[in-house]
Amino acid sequence: MERAGIWQPTAGGTQVALWPANVVLVKPDSGDHPEATGNGSPLVGGRKWHWASYITRPTMTIYRPKGRNTGATMLVLPGGGFYAVATDLEGTEICDWVVLQGMTCVMLKYRTPQVWPQENGRQQRPKLLLGLEDAQRAMGLLRQSAATYGIDPHKIGVIGFSAGAYLVANMSNTEERTYPLADAADQQSPRPDFAIVAYTARMLDDSKGRNSLELKPWVTISPKAPPTLIIHAMNDPVDDVREPMAYALALNDAGVPVDMRLYAKGGHAFGMRPTADPVTTAWPGHVKQWLHDIGIL
Repeated sequence: MERAGIWQPTAGGTQVALWPANVVLVKPDSGDHPEATGNGSPLVGGRKWHWASYITRPTMTIYRPKGRNTGATMLVLPGGGFYAVATDLEGTEICDWVVLQGMTCVMLKYRTPQVWPQENGRQQRPKLLLGLEDAQRAMGLLRQSAATYGIDPHKIGVIGFSAGAYLVANMSNTEERTYPLADAADQQSPRPDFAIVAYTARMLDDSKGRNSLELKPWVTISPKAPPTLIIHAMNDPVDDVREPMAYALALNDAGVPVDMRLYAKGGHAFGMRPTADPVTTAWPGHVKQWLHDIGIL
């Protein structure tokens, strides 16, 4: 189910354009197709999940804590296979929990769709990753406007799901930008202060055999990557558990602090909706404890 229309924030959210209107952006693969919203199956936690797609003008939506404000901020990068942005399941519902922890939450609506090219039958990373550009821009804006938003510019982290998790890994390991710098916000570091990676994809080089834990040639690892927490289900049918295992080992080899939480069941795209799988009720508590452990909360 999909219809033309601009996604609108849930209650309490303030949507902000990432770039001034006069900045020309590279368009997604849909060109000038009007933005659309939709919902689909399978159900998660007994409910539909919703998305936005054909996004040509990316935004970030800011949710601020109503009570205690720790000054910490979580930038949320929803998944959607680079075809759409899962706005509720891996976006606003995450922010509902984040603000209860006394943190500011920012949901990114990044440019989609972006098809990954094929070469000799194997998937390749696009040279310009539009979602990464949007995420880096959002990080710069948050740091530049930290006083306005009442946040600590040194406590801004990211959490990503599936395709969004892949973007988090990219943000963590590079400060290079592939777009022309627009203003002072683009002078800020785009690297997050902490990173949470949930059911990541597109990192494992599976051409080397079933038990190889080597990364794809386009995955770079930096010793400057922030402390990272990885969440994954062993029975994920979409992204093999070896994906996060390979990434965790590479970060560890580079001297980056890494925590992993692997669960027997949970599948893929479980978000934060309670189901019969323990992961769905356990992982938020593990995130909270980890944020305390690394000094963010």
